[in-house]
Amino acid sequence: MHIHDRIRALGTEFSGAQVQASMALFGPLQPPVDEAMVRRDLFYGPDPRHRLDLFGELVTDAKRPVLVFLHGGGFVGGDKGAPGAPFYNNVGAWAAAQGWLGMTATYRLAPVHPWPAGAEDVARLVAWLRLEVARHGGDPGRIVLMGQSAGAAHVASYVGGQGFADQAAASIAGAILLSGLYDVPSAARNPYQDAYFGTDPAWFAAQSSIDGLAATSVPCLFTVSENDPADFQRQAALLVSRRVAAKGKWPDFHRLEGHNHISPVHQIHSSVDELGPVLARFVARVTG
Repeated sequence: MHIHDRIRALGTEFSGAQVQASMALFGPLQPPVDEAMVRRDLFYGPDPRHRLDLFGELVTDAKRPVLVFLHGGGFVGGDKGAPGAPFYNNVGAWAAAQGWLGMTATYRLAPVHPWPAGAEDVARLVAWLRLEVARHGGDPGRIVLMGQSAGAAHVASYVGGQGFADQAAASIAGAILLSGLYDVPSAARNPYQDAYFGTDPAWFAAQSSIDGLAATSVPCLFTVSENDPADFQRQAALLVSRRVAAKGKWPDFHRLEGHNHISPVHQIHSSVDELGPVLARFVARVTG
Protein backbone atom coordinates (compact mmCIF):
# COMPACT_ATOMS: atom_id res chain seq x y z
CA MET A 1 0.00 0.00 0.00
CA HIS A 2 1.33 3.46 -0.94
CA ILE A 3 2.20 5.72 1.99
CA HIS A 4 -0.52 8.18 0.92
CA ASP A 5 -3.14 5.44 1.13
CA ARG A 6 -1.94 4.53 4.61
CA ILE A 7 -2.21 8.16 5.69
CA ARG A 8 -5.65 8.59 4.12
CA ALA A 9 -6.80 5.55 6.06
CA LEU A 10 -6.20 7.57 9.25
CA GLY A 11 -9.09 9.87 8.26
CA THR A 12 -9.54 13.63 8.27
CA GLU A 13 -10.69 14.13 11.86
CA PHE A 14 -7.83 15.43 13.97
CA SER A 15 -7.74 13.51 17.24
CA GLY A 16 -5.41 11.89 19.71
CA ALA A 17 -6.00 8.58 17.95
CA GLN A 18 -4.94 10.08 14.62
CA VAL A 19 -1.79 11.50 16.19
CA GLN A 20 -0.85 8.16 17.75
CA ALA A 21 -1.49 6.31 14.49
CA SER A 22 0.63 8.80 12.55
CA MET A 23 3.45 8.46 15.07
CA ALA A 24 3.25 4.67 14.77
CA LEU A 25 3.41 4.96 10.99
CA PHE A 26 6.38 7.33 10.73
CA GLY A 27 8.33 6.60 13.91
CA PRO A 28 9.97 3.45 12.50
CA LEU A 29 10.97 5.39 9.37
CA GLN A 30 12.94 8.01 11.30
CA PRO A 31 16.72 7.69 11.66
CA PRO A 32 18.08 7.83 15.23
CA VAL A 33 19.12 11.26 16.48
CA ASP A 34 22.78 11.75 17.38
CA GLU A 35 22.49 13.21 20.88
CA ALA A 36 26.10 14.40 20.67
CA MET A 37 24.85 17.05 18.23
CA VAL A 38 21.97 18.27 20.44
CA ARG A 39 22.03 20.89 23.18
CA ARG A 40 18.91 20.37 25.28
CA ASP A 41 16.68 22.65 27.30
CA LEU A 42 18.25 26.03 26.84
CA PHE A 43 16.01 28.75 28.28
CA TYR A 44 14.98 31.77 26.23
CA GLY A 45 12.77 33.22 28.98
CA PRO A 46 11.72 32.86 32.63
CA ASP A 47 8.82 30.42 32.27
CA PRO A 48 9.42 26.63 32.50
CA ARG A 49 7.95 26.38 29.00
CA HIS A 50 10.49 28.83 27.56
CA ARG A 51 12.78 26.00 26.49
CA LEU A 52 14.52 25.08 23.26
CA ASP A 53 16.80 22.40 21.83
CA LEU A 54 19.59 23.13 19.35
CA PHE A 55 20.61 20.61 16.67
CA GLY A 56 23.94 20.75 14.84
CA GLU A 57 27.64 20.65 15.52
CA LEU A 58 28.92 23.39 17.81
CA VAL A 59 30.97 25.39 15.33
CA THR A 60 30.79 28.92 16.64
CA ASP A 61 31.99 30.66 13.49
CA ALA A 62 29.72 28.70 11.12
CA LYS A 63 27.10 31.45 10.53
CA ARG A 64 24.50 28.89 9.48
CA PRO A 65 20.86 29.60 8.63
CA VAL A 66 18.63 28.92 11.64
CA LEU A 67 15.36 26.98 11.34
CA VAL A 68 13.13 27.21 14.41
CA PHE A 69 10.17 24.80 14.77
CA LEU A 70 7.20 25.47 17.05
CA HIS A 71 4.92 22.48 17.65
CA GLY A 72 1.15 22.26 17.56
CA GLY A 73 -1.14 20.99 20.29
CA GLY A 74 -4.40 22.90 20.15
CA PHE A 75 -2.95 25.79 22.18
CA VAL A 76 -3.21 23.65 25.33
CA GLY A 77 -0.57 20.92 24.86
CA GLY A 78 2.43 19.66 22.95
CA ASP A 79 6.18 19.80 23.43
CA LYS A 80 9.40 20.08 21.47
CA GLY A 81 10.47 16.48 22.10
CA ALA A 82 12.70 14.56 24.48
CA PRO A 83 15.87 12.47 24.08
CA GLY A 84 15.12 9.23 22.29
CA ALA A 85 11.71 10.36 21.00
CA PRO A 86 11.28 10.60 17.22
CA PHE A 87 9.09 13.71 17.35
CA TYR A 88 9.87 16.57 17.08
CA ASN A 89 13.55 15.78 17.19
CA ASN A 90 13.10 14.74 13.57
CA VAL A 91 12.60 18.37 12.52
CA GLY A 92 15.68 19.66 14.31
CA ALA A 93 17.82 16.76 13.08
CA TRP A 94 16.60 17.28 9.53
CA ALA A 95 17.52 20.96 9.66
CA ALA A 96 21.01 20.07 10.93
CA ALA A 97 21.38 17.57 8.08
CA GLN A 98 20.82 20.44 5.64
CA GLY A 99 23.82 22.23 7.11
CA TRP A 100 21.70 24.64 9.15
CA LEU A 101 21.30 25.14 12.87
CA GLY A 102 18.04 23.38 13.77
CA MET A 103 15.91 24.30 16.73
CA THR A 104 12.71 23.04 18.37
CA ALA A 105 10.99 25.20 20.98
CA THR A 106 8.10 25.16 23.42
CA TYR A 107 5.86 28.02 24.53
CA ARG A 108 3.35 28.76 27.28
CA LEU A 109 -0.02 27.05 27.07
CA ALA A 110 -3.66 28.03 27.45
CA PRO A 111 -5.85 28.34 29.41
CA VAL A 112 -3.34 29.60 32.00
CA HIS A 113 -1.67 31.71 29.29
CA PRO A 114 -4.31 32.89 26.79
CA TRP A 115 -3.92 35.21 23.80
CA PRO A 116 -1.57 36.97 23.08
CA ALA A 117 0.90 34.76 25.01
CA GLY A 118 1.91 32.83 21.88
CA ALA A 119 3.00 35.90 19.93
CA GLU A 120 4.74 37.25 23.02
CA ASP A 121 6.70 34.01 23.38
CA VAL A 122 7.70 33.99 19.72
CA ALA A 123 8.90 37.58 20.06
CA ARG A 124 10.87 36.66 23.18
CA LEU A 125 12.37 33.66 21.37
CA VAL A 126 13.44 35.72 18.35
CA ALA A 127 14.97 38.39 20.60
CA TRP A 128 16.98 35.66 22.39
CA LEU A 129 18.14 34.27 19.06
CA ARG A 130 19.26 37.62 17.78
CA LEU A 131 21.48 37.99 20.84
CA GLU A 132 22.64 34.42 21.43
CA VAL A 133 22.49 32.27 18.31
CA ALA A 134 25.88 33.37 16.93
CA ARG A 135 27.51 31.70 19.94
CA HIS A 136 26.03 28.42 18.73
CA GLY A 137 27.07 28.77 15.10
CA GLY A 138 23.89 30.37 13.75
CA ASP A 139 23.49 33.54 11.73
CA PRO A 140 21.15 36.01 13.52
CA GLY A 141 20.41 37.57 10.13
CA ARG A 142 19.11 34.29 8.67
CA ILE A 143 16.42 33.08 11.08
CA VAL A 144 13.40 31.24 9.65
CA LEU A 145 10.42 30.43 11.88
CA MET A 146 8.32 27.34 11.20
CA GLY A 147 5.09 26.52 13.03
CA GLN A 148 2.50 23.78 12.70
CA SER A 149 -1.18 24.22 13.68
CA ALA A 150 -1.20 26.19 16.97
CA GLY A 151 2.52 26.82 16.45
CA ALA A 152 1.69 28.25 13.02
CA ALA A 153 -0.98 30.46 14.59
CA HIS A 154 1.59 31.84 17.02
CA VAL A 155 4.16 32.48 14.29
CA ALA A 156 1.41 34.12 12.20
CA SER A 157 0.49 36.37 15.13
CA TYR A 158 4.11 37.46 15.50
CA VAL A 159 4.56 38.12 11.79
CA GLY A 160 1.13 39.59 11.10
CA GLY A 161 -0.22 41.24 14.20
CA GLN A 162 -0.40 41.77 17.95
CA GLY A 163 2.09 44.61 17.74
CA PHE A 164 5.12 42.62 16.55
CA ALA A 165 4.86 43.02 12.76
CA ASP A 166 7.59 45.65 12.48
CA GLN A 167 9.87 43.66 14.78
CA ALA A 168 9.30 40.53 12.70
CA ALA A 169 10.07 42.32 9.43
CA ALA A 170 13.38 43.51 10.86
CA SER A 171 14.34 40.29 12.65
CA ILE A 172 13.56 37.17 10.59
CA ALA A 173 14.35 36.04 7.05
CA GLY A 174 11.16 34.05 6.55
CA ALA A 175 8.25 32.15 8.04
CA ILE A 176 6.76 28.73 7.27
CA LEU A 177 3.16 28.15 8.37
CA LEU A 178 1.82 24.60 8.20
CA SER A 179 -1.98 24.28 8.54
CA GLY A 180 -2.42 27.39 10.62
CA LEU A 181 -5.33 29.43 11.94
CA TYR A 182 -5.31 33.04 10.73
CA ASP A 183 -8.87 34.41 10.85
CA VAL A 184 -10.43 33.94 14.29
CA PRO A 185 -13.95 35.24 13.50
CA SER A 186 -14.49 32.63 10.77
CA ALA A 187 -12.87 29.73 12.64
CA ALA A 188 -15.07 26.94 13.95
CA ARG A 189 -15.49 27.31 17.68
CA ASN A 190 -14.08 24.51 19.83
CA PRO A 191 -12.75 24.16 23.40
CA TYR A 192 -9.14 24.58 22.28
CA GLN A 193 -9.72 27.91 20.59
CA ASP A 194 -11.93 29.07 23.44
CA ALA A 195 -9.11 28.28 25.88
CA TYR A 196 -6.69 30.51 23.99
CA PHE A 197 -8.79 33.21 22.29
CA GLY A 198 -11.66 33.31 24.77
CA THR A 199 -15.35 33.43 23.88
CA ASP A 200 -16.04 37.13 23.32
CA PRO A 201 -16.58 37.76 19.57
CA ALA A 202 -15.77 41.43 20.07
CA TRP A 203 -12.10 40.44 20.37
CA PHE A 204 -11.87 37.99 17.46
CA ALA A 205 -10.95 40.47 14.70
CA ALA A 206 -8.14 41.97 16.79
CA GLN A 207 -6.86 38.48 17.57
CA SER A 208 -6.57 37.59 13.86
CA SER A 209 -3.34 37.71 11.87
CA ILE A 210 -4.80 37.44 8.37
CA ASP A 211 -4.64 41.12 7.42
CA GLY A 212 -1.08 41.44 8.69
CA LEU A 213 -0.05 38.32 6.80
CA ALA A 214 -1.56 39.77 3.64
CA ALA A 215 0.56 42.90 4.01
CA THR A 216 3.83 41.66 5.52
CA SER A 217 7.13 41.97 3.73
CA VAL A 218 8.41 38.83 5.50
CA PRO A 219 8.69 35.99 2.94
CA CYS A 220 6.16 33.32 3.92
CA LEU A 221 5.47 29.75 2.81
CA PHE A 222 2.02 28.36 3.59
CA THR A 223 0.84 24.75 3.41
CA VAL A 224 -2.40 22.85 3.85
CA SER A 225 -2.95 19.11 3.64
CA GLU A 226 -5.38 17.27 1.40
CA ASN A 227 -6.93 15.62 4.46
CA ASP A 228 -6.76 18.54 6.87
CA PRO A 229 -10.04 19.13 8.72
CA ALA A 230 -12.45 21.44 6.88
CA ASP A 231 -11.73 24.41 9.12
CA PHE A 232 -8.05 24.43 8.17
CA GLN A 233 -9.00 24.16 4.49
CA ARG A 234 -11.17 27.27 4.88
CA GLN A 235 -8.42 29.12 6.73
CA ALA A 236 -5.97 28.39 3.91
CA ALA A 237 -8.46 29.55 1.28
CA LEU A 238 -9.16 32.78 3.15
CA LEU A 239 -5.46 33.45 3.57
CA VAL A 240 -4.73 32.94 -0.13
CA SER A 241 -7.68 35.14 -1.11
CA ARG A 242 -6.58 37.94 1.20
CA ARG A 243 -2.95 37.77 0.00
CA VAL A 244 -4.02 37.86 -3.66
CA ALA A 245 -6.25 40.85 -2.97
CA ALA A 246 -3.43 42.69 -1.20
CA LYS A 247 -0.47 41.80 -3.43
CA GLY A 248 -2.02 40.80 -6.75
CA LYS A 249 -0.46 37.35 -6.84
CA TRP A 250 -0.52 34.01 -5.05
CA PRO A 251 1.67 33.52 -2.01
CA ASP A 252 4.19 30.71 -1.78
CA PHE A 253 1.70 27.92 -1.14
CA HIS A 254 1.93 24.14 -1.16
CA ARG A 255 -0.90 21.60 -0.93
CA LEU A 256 0.33 18.34 0.60
CA GLU A 257 -1.28 15.53 -1.34
CA GLY A 258 -2.37 12.54 0.70
CA HIS A 259 -1.47 14.06 4.06
CA ASN A 260 -3.58 14.91 7.10
CA HIS A 261 -3.19 17.58 9.77
CA ILE A 262 -0.24 16.04 11.63
CA SER A 263 1.47 13.68 9.16
CA PRO A 264 3.57 16.31 7.30
CA VAL A 265 5.75 17.09 10.33
CA HIS A 266 5.93 13.44 11.38
CA GLN A 267 7.41 12.44 8.01
CA ILE A 268 10.11 15.14 7.85
CA HIS A 269 13.58 13.51 7.80
CA SER A 270 12.08 10.06 7.21
CA SER A 271 12.75 7.78 4.25
CA VAL A 272 9.49 8.98 2.64
CA ASP A 273 9.92 12.72 3.31
CA GLU A 274 8.04 14.80 0.74
CA LEU A 275 7.82 18.08 2.63
CA GLY A 276 11.52 18.47 3.41
CA PRO A 277 12.56 19.34 -0.16
CA VAL A 278 9.83 22.00 -0.34
CA LEU A 279 11.02 23.54 2.91
CA ALA A 280 14.69 23.35 1.88
CA ARG A 281 14.06 25.27 -1.34
CA PHE A 282 12.22 28.00 0.54
CA VAL A 283 14.86 28.34 3.26
CA ALA A 284 17.66 28.43 0.69
CA ARG A 285 15.89 31.17 -1.23
CA VAL A 286 15.10 33.45 1.71
CA THR A 287 18.46 32.99 3.48
CA GLY A 288 20.63 33.31 0.39
